[in-house]
Amino acid sequence: MIRHFTSFIASATLLAFGLSAAHAQTAPAKAPATSKFLQPGELDPSLILPSPPADGSPLATAELAELHALAASRTDERLAQAEHDAEVENVTSIAAIFGPVLDLDKYPAMAKLFKDLRNEDSVAAKAAKAVFHRSRPWEVDAGLAANPASDKCDMGEPKSSYPSGHATMGYASAYVLAQLMPSNAQIILARGADYAESRLICGVHYRRDVEAGHVLATALVDRLMSKPAFKAEFDAAEAELAATHIAP
Repeated sequence: MIRHFTSFIASATLLAFGLSAAHAQTAPAKAPATSKFLQPGELDPSLILPSPPADGSPLATAELAELHALAASRTDERLAQAEHDAEVENVTSIAAIFGPVLDLDKYPAMAKLFKDLRNEDSVAAKAAKAVFHRSRPWEVDAGLAANPASDKCDMGEPKSSYPSGHATMGYASAYVLAQLMPSNAQIILARGADYAESRLICGVHYRRDVEAGHVLATALVDRLMSKPAFKAEFDAAEAELAATHIAP
Protein backbone atom coordinates (compact mmCIF):
# COMPACT_ATOMS: atom_id res chain seq x y z
CA MET A 1 0.00 0.00 0.00
CA ILE A 2 2.75 2.40 0.90
CA ARG A 3 6.11 2.25 -0.77
CA HIS A 4 9.60 3.18 0.31
CA PHE A 5 8.85 3.22 4.04
CA THR A 6 11.88 3.15 6.26
CA SER A 7 12.03 1.81 9.77
CA PHE A 8 12.71 5.30 11.06
CA ILE A 9 10.04 6.09 13.65
CA ALA A 10 12.24 8.14 15.95
CA SER A 11 11.42 8.58 19.63
CA ALA A 12 10.18 12.09 20.27
CA THR A 13 12.39 12.62 23.27
CA LEU A 14 15.60 14.51 23.80
CA LEU A 15 17.38 11.24 24.56
CA ALA A 16 17.10 10.34 20.88
CA PHE A 17 19.63 12.97 19.95
CA GLY A 18 22.91 12.56 21.79
CA LEU A 19 23.74 16.02 20.53
CA SER A 20 26.38 18.54 21.43
CA ALA A 21 25.76 20.49 24.62
CA ALA A 22 26.92 23.71 23.01
CA HIS A 23 24.68 26.72 23.49
CA ALA A 24 22.31 27.72 20.69
CA GLN A 25 23.55 30.42 18.34
CA THR A 26 21.43 33.44 17.66
CA ALA A 27 21.10 34.97 14.23
CA PRO A 28 18.91 37.53 12.54
CA ALA A 29 16.01 36.16 10.57
CA LYS A 30 12.80 37.33 9.04
CA ALA A 31 9.98 37.43 11.54
CA PRO A 32 7.76 34.37 11.04
CA ALA A 33 4.04 34.60 10.56
CA THR A 34 1.96 34.85 13.69
CA SER A 35 0.59 31.80 15.46
CA LYS A 36 -3.18 31.64 15.53
CA PHE A 37 -3.35 29.57 18.71
CA LEU A 38 -0.18 30.04 20.77
CA GLN A 39 1.09 33.04 22.67
CA PRO A 40 4.56 34.45 21.87
CA GLY A 41 7.21 32.39 23.60
CA GLU A 42 4.85 29.57 24.46
CA LEU A 43 6.77 27.14 22.26
CA ASP A 44 10.37 28.18 22.92
CA PRO A 45 12.70 26.09 20.70
CA SER A 46 15.66 26.71 23.00
CA LEU A 47 13.75 24.88 25.76
CA ILE A 48 12.69 22.00 23.52
CA LEU A 49 15.66 21.28 21.28
CA PRO A 50 19.34 20.79 22.09
CA SER A 51 21.88 22.56 19.93
CA PRO A 52 22.99 20.76 16.78
CA PRO A 53 26.59 19.62 16.36
CA ALA A 54 29.05 22.31 15.34
CA ASP A 55 30.35 22.33 11.78
CA GLY A 56 33.42 20.12 11.55
CA SER A 57 32.71 18.27 14.80
CA PRO A 58 32.88 14.45 14.84
CA LEU A 59 29.09 14.24 15.05
CA ALA A 60 28.59 16.58 12.12
CA THR A 61 31.23 14.73 10.10
CA ALA A 62 29.43 11.46 10.75
CA GLU A 63 26.17 13.01 9.61
CA LEU A 64 27.79 14.11 6.35
CA ALA A 65 29.12 10.60 5.85
CA GLU A 66 25.59 9.25 6.20
CA LEU A 67 24.35 11.63 3.50
CA HIS A 68 27.07 10.45 1.12
CA ALA A 69 26.17 6.82 1.86
CA LEU A 70 22.49 7.50 1.19
CA ALA A 71 23.37 9.29 -2.06
CA ALA A 72 25.39 6.27 -3.19
CA SER A 73 22.64 3.77 -2.41
CA ARG A 74 19.41 5.58 -3.27
CA THR A 75 17.40 4.37 -6.23
CA ASP A 76 15.98 6.61 -8.93
CA GLU A 77 12.52 5.67 -7.69
CA ARG A 78 13.27 6.72 -4.12
CA LEU A 79 14.82 9.97 -5.28
CA ALA A 80 11.70 10.68 -7.35
CA GLN A 81 9.61 10.21 -4.22
CA ALA A 82 11.90 12.58 -2.30
CA GLU A 83 11.57 15.18 -5.05
CA HIS A 84 7.80 14.96 -4.87
CA ASP A 85 7.86 15.24 -1.08
CA ALA A 86 10.03 18.35 -1.34
CA GLU A 87 7.61 20.01 -3.72
CA VAL A 88 4.40 19.16 -1.83
CA GLU A 89 4.99 20.56 1.65
CA ASN A 90 1.52 20.08 3.10
CA VAL A 91 -0.73 17.37 4.48
CA THR A 92 -1.69 16.09 1.02
CA SER A 93 1.71 14.38 0.91
CA ILE A 94 0.67 12.37 3.95
CA ALA A 95 -3.00 11.87 3.04
CA ALA A 96 -2.03 10.64 -0.44
CA ILE A 97 -1.65 7.12 0.97
CA PHE A 98 -5.46 6.92 0.99
CA GLY A 99 -5.82 7.94 -2.62
CA PRO A 100 -8.75 10.04 -3.91
CA VAL A 101 -11.05 8.90 -1.11
CA LEU A 102 -9.48 11.56 1.15
CA ASP A 103 -9.61 14.52 -1.21
CA LEU A 104 -9.45 17.49 1.17
CA ASP A 105 -11.30 19.67 -1.32
CA LYS A 106 -14.38 17.67 -0.33
CA TYR A 107 -13.87 18.21 3.40
CA PRO A 108 -13.90 21.89 4.36
CA ALA A 109 -13.42 21.30 8.10
CA MET A 110 -10.42 19.08 7.41
CA ALA A 111 -9.02 21.63 4.97
CA LYS A 112 -9.35 24.42 7.54
CA LEU A 113 -7.73 22.35 10.28
CA PHE A 114 -4.71 21.44 8.20
CA LYS A 115 -4.35 24.90 6.69
CA ASP A 116 -4.10 26.32 10.20
CA LEU A 117 -1.78 23.50 11.30
CA ARG A 118 0.47 24.27 8.33
CA ASN A 119 0.78 27.85 9.52
CA GLU A 120 1.61 26.66 13.04
CA ASP A 121 4.34 24.23 12.00
CA SER A 122 5.84 26.87 9.70
CA VAL A 123 5.94 29.44 12.50
CA ALA A 124 7.50 26.93 14.89
CA ALA A 125 10.14 25.71 12.44
CA LYS A 126 11.15 29.21 11.33
CA ALA A 127 11.48 30.36 14.92
CA ALA A 128 13.71 27.38 15.71
CA LYS A 129 15.85 27.89 12.60
CA ALA A 130 16.45 31.48 13.68
CA VAL A 131 17.70 30.30 17.07
CA PHE A 132 20.09 27.58 15.91
CA HIS A 133 21.22 28.98 12.54
CA ARG A 134 22.82 25.70 11.41
CA SER A 135 24.62 25.50 8.08
CA ARG A 136 23.10 23.32 5.39
CA PRO A 137 25.06 20.21 4.36
CA TRP A 138 25.75 21.74 0.97
CA GLU A 139 27.26 24.81 2.65
CA VAL A 140 29.77 22.64 4.48
CA ASP A 141 30.55 19.84 2.03
CA ALA A 142 31.77 20.85 -1.42
CA GLY A 143 30.89 17.41 -2.77
CA LEU A 144 27.23 17.82 -1.87
CA ALA A 145 27.20 21.35 -3.27
CA ALA A 146 28.75 20.28 -6.56
CA ASN A 147 26.46 17.27 -6.98
CA PRO A 148 22.99 18.19 -5.71
CA ALA A 149 20.44 15.40 -5.73
CA SER A 150 18.01 17.32 -7.88
CA ASP A 151 16.80 20.79 -8.73
CA LYS A 152 13.43 19.65 -7.39
CA CYS A 153 14.69 18.77 -3.92
CA ASP A 154 14.38 22.31 -2.48
CA MET A 155 17.87 23.06 -1.23
CA GLY A 156 16.54 25.58 1.30
CA GLU A 157 18.00 28.84 2.54
CA PRO A 158 21.56 29.02 3.94
CA LYS A 159 21.99 28.70 7.71
CA SER A 160 18.53 27.18 8.11
CA SER A 161 19.17 23.46 8.39
CA TYR A 162 18.03 22.81 11.97
CA PRO A 163 15.32 21.76 12.40
CA SER A 164 13.95 20.53 9.10
CA GLY A 165 10.80 22.43 8.22
CA HIS A 166 9.59 19.62 5.95
CA ALA A 167 10.08 17.09 8.75
CA THR A 168 8.26 19.32 11.22
CA MET A 169 5.34 19.63 8.84
CA GLY A 170 5.30 15.93 7.99
CA TYR A 171 5.31 14.74 11.57
CA ALA A 172 2.80 17.35 12.76
CA SER A 173 0.40 16.51 9.95
CA ALA A 174 0.82 12.79 10.52
CA TYR A 175 0.18 13.10 14.26
CA VAL A 176 -3.03 15.06 13.79
CA LEU A 177 -4.26 12.87 10.93
CA ALA A 178 -3.51 9.74 12.96
CA GLN A 179 -5.66 11.06 15.80
CA LEU A 180 -8.46 11.72 13.35
CA MET A 181 -8.13 8.24 11.86
CA PRO A 182 -6.84 6.05 14.72
CA SER A 183 -7.57 2.76 12.95
CA ASN A 184 -5.03 3.83 10.31
CA ALA A 185 -2.56 5.44 12.70
CA GLN A 186 0.36 3.15 11.97
CA ILE A 187 0.39 3.65 8.22
CA ILE A 188 -0.11 7.39 8.65
CA LEU A 189 2.80 7.66 11.10
CA ALA A 190 4.96 5.51 8.85
CA ARG A 191 4.24 7.81 5.94
CA GLY A 192 5.14 10.82 8.10
CA ALA A 193 8.49 9.25 8.91
CA ASP A 194 9.12 8.34 5.28
CA TYR A 195 8.29 11.91 4.25
CA ALA A 196 10.85 13.23 6.72
CA GLU A 197 13.43 10.72 5.49
CA SER A 198 13.10 12.24 2.03
CA ARG A 199 15.08 15.26 3.23
CA LEU A 200 18.04 12.96 3.83
CA ILE A 201 17.57 11.26 0.48
CA CYS A 202 17.73 14.72 -1.08
CA GLY A 203 20.90 15.47 0.89
CA VAL A 204 19.65 18.86 2.08
CA HIS A 205 19.34 18.08 5.81
CA TYR A 206 21.28 16.17 8.41
CA ARG A 207 19.81 13.30 10.45
CA ARG A 208 19.58 15.47 13.55
CA ASP A 209 17.70 18.14 11.60
CA VAL A 210 15.01 15.58 10.84
CA GLU A 211 14.97 14.27 14.41
CA ALA A 212 14.63 17.82 15.70
CA GLY A 213 11.64 18.31 13.41
CA HIS A 214 10.14 15.19 14.98
CA VAL A 215 10.55 16.53 18.51
CA LEU A 216 9.33 20.01 17.57
CA ALA A 217 6.24 18.60 15.86
CA THR A 218 5.45 16.46 18.88
CA ALA A 219 5.67 19.43 21.23
CA LEU A 220 3.68 21.63 18.85
CA VAL A 221 0.78 19.23 18.42
CA ASP A 222 0.69 18.59 22.16
CA ARG A 223 0.38 22.33 22.82
CA LEU A 224 -2.19 22.85 20.08
CA MET A 225 -4.45 20.06 21.27
CA SER A 226 -4.67 21.80 24.64
CA LYS A 227 -6.02 24.97 23.01
CA PRO A 228 -9.84 25.18 22.82
CA ALA A 229 -9.81 26.98 19.46
CA PHE A 230 -7.62 24.36 17.81
CA LYS A 231 -9.49 21.50 19.49
CA ALA A 232 -12.74 22.92 18.12
CA GLU A 233 -11.31 22.74 14.60
CA PHE A 234 -10.10 19.21 15.27
CA ASP A 235 -13.52 18.15 16.57
CA ALA A 236 -15.23 19.61 13.49
CA ALA A 237 -12.88 17.68 11.21
CA GLU A 238 -13.42 14.51 13.23
CA ALA A 239 -17.20 14.86 12.94
CA GLU A 240 -16.89 15.53 9.22
CA LEU A 241 -14.91 12.32 8.71
CA ALA A 242 -17.29 10.30 10.87
CA ALA A 243 -20.25 11.51 8.83
CA THR A 244 -18.65 10.17 5.67
CA HIS A 245 -17.78 6.84 7.33
CA ILE A 246 -14.15 7.20 6.28
CA ALA A 247 -12.99 7.15 9.88
CA PRO A 248 -14.62 5.95 13.11
